[in-house]
Amino acid sequence: MLYEVDRNNRERLTPLFAQMHDTMIRSCLEGHMGIARADDLDDPTVAQIGVGDFVFLAGDVKSEAARKLLECIPLGKLVIAQNEQWKVQIEALYKERVVKVTRYAFKQDPKYLKCERLKILIGGLVEEYELKRMEGDILKNASLHALSEDFTAQFDSLEDFEKRGRGYCILYKGQVVCGASSYSIYNGGLEIEVDTHPSHRRKGLATVATAALVLECLEGGIYPSYDAANLASVGVAQKLGYQLERPYDTYIINEKL
Repeated sequence: MLYEVDRNNRERLTPLFAQMHDTMIRSCLEGHMGIARADDLDDPTVAQIGVGDFVFLAGDVKSEAARKLLECIPLGKLVIAQNEQWKVQIEALYKERVVKVTRYAFKQDPKYLKCERLKILIGGLVEEYELKRMEGDILKNASLHALSEDFTAQFDSLEDFEKRGRGYCILYKGQVVCGASSYSIYNGGLEIEVDTHPSHRRKGLATVATAALVLECLEGGIYPSYDAANLASVGVAQKLGYQLERPYDTYIINEKL
């Protein structure tokens, strides 16, 4: 049986995730957002963390509790396992229902991010577009949420996002066509979410919006963490100065055929 861990007691799970450096794990363990489950509230041996579309698994993979935790993986989520042993168990349990995709992690070091470079990138915005901070009326603009609910979805409300989150978007004729925001937050940093409307891609908009967000973070003393879902996103990150650390495996569990 798995138990939900109250946000005020999640520090007990920290040793289980010590080898994993995903910022969303910190978001959950620090009580900012997400859901944590474990096999025991006082002395956990395995745990599952969920933040938005991401699920993280850690602990003693050889234990009986690990099997129960594996059977409770939410369908359709991006699952990140602590080590190769967990990956083997995921593939063995779900077989043909497993889809393995590659994501890309970047070094978490602000020395690679240069403010002057970011300002130059922001200045490259094409004239017909307008850069705006995600706040006030922009947060109520239906086109923002139509483009991606993930810009604000991990927060309790739009008011909560305006209080704790950060973001920039690009408008075209009053409609949001690109944005970069805090998908999740943790003590001293945030994880970046970026999306661009298909009709407005390949114009450098994602680079501009993300550069604006990264610059604000650096000037405010917090770290803007970046993780890429594809090579196009890798390209944006590298323009901003991020240094690729490694590709890594992510699993998606589909419904039974």
